[in-house]
Amino acid sequence: MFNKIIKEEIVLIIAWILAIITMFIVKPNISYINYIDFYTLILLFCLMAIICGLENNNIFQKIITLLLKKINNTRQLYIILIFITFFSSMLITNDVALIVFVPFTIKLLKILNLEKEIINLVVMQTISANLGSMATPIGNPQNLYLYSNYNINFIDFIIIILPFTILSLFLFLIFIFTKKSNSIHIEKNIEQNFDNKKYSNIIYLILFIFCLLTIGRILNMYILFIIVFISILIIDKSIFKNIDYSLLFTFVEFFIFVGNIQKMEFISNIIKNIMKFDNVIISVFVSQFISNVPASILLSKFTNNFNSLIIGTNIGGLDTLIASMASLISYKYVIKENINYKNKYILNFTLFNILFLILLLILYFIIK
Repeated sequence: MFNKIIKEEIVLIIAWILAIITMFIVKPNISYINYIDFYTLILLFCLMAIICGLENNNIFQKIITLLLKKINNTRQLYIILIFITFFSSMLITNDVALIVFVPFTIKLLKILNLEKEIINLVVMQTISANLGSMATPIGNPQNLYLYSNYNINFIDFIIIILPFTILSLFLFLIFIFTKKSNSIHIEKNIEQNFDNKKYSNIIYLILFIFCLLTIGRILNMYILFIIVFISILIIDKSIFKNIDYSLLFTFVEFFIFVGNIQKMEFISNIIKNIMKFDNVIISVFVSQFISNVPASILLSKFTNNFNSLIIGTNIGGLDTLIASMASLISYKYVIKENINYKNKYILNFTLFNILFLILLLILYFIIK
């Protein structure tokens, strides 16, 4: 039980430890409340609740099942499974995209007797979720935080990361079209029975639009919270059990840790000096060890160069398994399917991630 908690919530545990250590130096007081970015927390909560509702209604599985009906070969299969993960992650976050589509992919490949494709395809889905999610402020938690913290204009955010999104698309296309394509036929038995929950889905989509209005700073975040909370309470209060509260608490603890670090002059000066170097490279490097969400919170307090942090923490989600915690989701599904996949998966994952990271960094240095 204890080992399971450590494995599943390692980032939360690290955040708690770091926050508690700094509390011995900067004693807890009322100013702690100023550390917390409530805008990020409220938006994250609302988005997670809405996506949980849509997921409970199987809307994502229904969409992909409909898309798969007309495919004839493995190339088309790769295109659909990789790009639905890529584009959906822009709206439903990289974590949710992987939770929804990776198990479906593994099940489908087994039905088609394509188990040998599981590792490569899931690796590509994981990279596509991490790179697709970088395209929007709501694609992943660090983007939402940076967007809020620096009060960035929505269009400006898209423009900053757009070249890297476009290159990522081309890299996936190159990967797909260099693979040999074989004929396949999707049997009707992969189709699932979906409950007709049309009206609740419409409400969830309306709530999602309210979230976008809040991101656009048109709707007040507290009004959004009240609307979403009451709506979920009426539609399906069981959704509240499925929200990832550990992510919210992780943010809170890192806010406390970073807020206290800022008040420790010696450590604060060290980080400020480090940030005098290339912020993209620093962001990528730090993300490899503490993942990109904590890296964005920590480094944002020591630089106003939000362009570099957006680029660095997003492409910094590549390389190691913990660079983006979403990557661990796919890893868990794969080894749960077959423990013998473990070493090969880690090898393939690392090689492809390094390749994508190098190419995206080359683009950064070209347009710098």
